Amino acid sequence: MSESIAKVKAPSEPLFSKKNRKLITDPLTDNNPVTVQVLGICSALAITVKIDTSLVMGLSVIFVTAIGNFVISALRNIMPPRIRIIVQLVVAAALVIIVNEILKAFLPDISEQLSVFVGLIITNCIIMGRFEAFAMANKPWPSFLDGIGNGLGYAGLLLIVGFFRELFGSGSLLGFKIFGSAIPGEEWGLYTMGYANNNLVILPPMALIIVGIIIWIQRSRNKNLQEEI
Repeated sequence: MSESIAKVKAPSEPLFSKKNRKLITDPLTDNNPVTVQVLGICSALAITVKIDTSLVMGLSVIFVTAIGNFVISALRNIMPPRIRIIVQLVVAAALVIIVNEILKAFLPDISEQLSVFVGLIITNCIIMGRFEAFAMANKPWPSFLDGIGNGLGYAGLLLIVGFFRELFGSGSLLGFKIFGSAIPGEEWGLYTMGYANNNLVILPPMALIIVGIIIWIQRSRNKNLQEEI
């Protein structure tokens, strides 16, 4: 009897099957939440002046999206459809509060630089979109992986934009001088050759231009993303 039951029972899918791995890898390229889905643009423009703020913001979104997806998926069968958006907002808000308090306790300077944008994670279109489009229709583990993948896609874009904005706008990366000397009183490098920090790069319009260039490069290399005219 037990043998017949074992034969009828379908084999469980591996935790990191090819299908599950695609949930992490696809948002990094072909289905990036910023460059393809065009979500989360506001924070990408506002907090990418430096790499450290971009990194912290990216990690915060990864945490909220991954854990939030898992929780929403676990609650999807007992959640009344009429209040699903309210429940999603409550879950996102609770996770953002945790992130905000951790940043204030351990990274107060970066928390101050991020300002209101940490709180605005609650209404980030990426998070609410994954809750509604994926977590509400899939099991907790795939939803967790989907949250990590989309968070990584968002964080990767922020780091790329932050890299160019800090490098050419401040001449440094993570606070270390790249175009000049880190030792006071000792000058070398591009600054001695007449290079000056480009203040336009640290303004929001340049972030939009960089994002636009990334979108152009990605779509030019991927025919599936190109629209027929």
